[in-house]
Amino acid sequence: MAQIANDWLPAVNAEFRKPYYRDLYAFVKQEYATKVVYPPAEDLFNALHLTPLSKVKVVILGQDPYHNVGQAHGLSFSVPPGQEIPPSLVNIYRELHDDIGCRMPDNGYLVKWAEQGVLLLNTVLTVRAHQAGSHQGKGWEQFTGAILQAVNEQDRPIVYMLWGSQAQSRAPMLTNPDHLILRAPHPSPLSAYRGFFGCRHFSQCNAFLEEHGEQPIDWQIEDIHTASLQN
Repeated sequence: MAQIANDWLPAVNAEFRKPYYRDLYAFVKQEYATKVVYPPAEDLFNALHLTPLSKVKVVILGQDPYHNVGQAHGLSFSVPPGQEIPPSLVNIYRELHDDIGCRMPDNGYLVKWAEQGVLLLNTVLTVRAHQAGSHQGKGWEQFTGAILQAVNEQDRPIVYMLWGSQAQSRAPMLTNPDHLILRAPHPSPLSAYRGFFGCRHFSQCNAFLEEHGEQPIDWQIEDIHTASLQN
């Protein structure tokens, strides 16, 4: 599995020595060796690589990775260039448009967010091809809980966007009074109309960051096709 090399390492290093992680590591290693597993092993910790702990401003918590070919690359809700934008992300873009006027881009590649301090974290970091939820209950939840605990301990303004009941189940561990917790239904087509649309999380997030002296997030994802034509 990929290695963690930045300031996340001291924050989660103790997890690697715990029995649950040894079992998780053995399970995931066997799955990669014998099954088709997403994301590619080298992308497993992309959320941590692209968003160091010291830079986290926002946490968007997903569930497990996309389970179809070529979609998952280690960031929640994001897909690589060239992949069709998944329905939940289409709805996120719709809310971004209605909330702060962002244009609908031609791609679902969210690295720009990650590089600005948006931790795009799934609660489970691996999945078998075409089997949603297949790696739940194997230990990832405890590991990503340690990641969230490290964020909770940061002494600066941070915003959590908890969409859906699974993400919101993590709220009790987020106890820092200097942080903002935003809750809404999941943006999937099954639940977006129950309150995700109109939640205005993006404008609330940026207002909170600005009120506390932080740079707001530029949520606009640029069109990749247009940029490639210009180069």
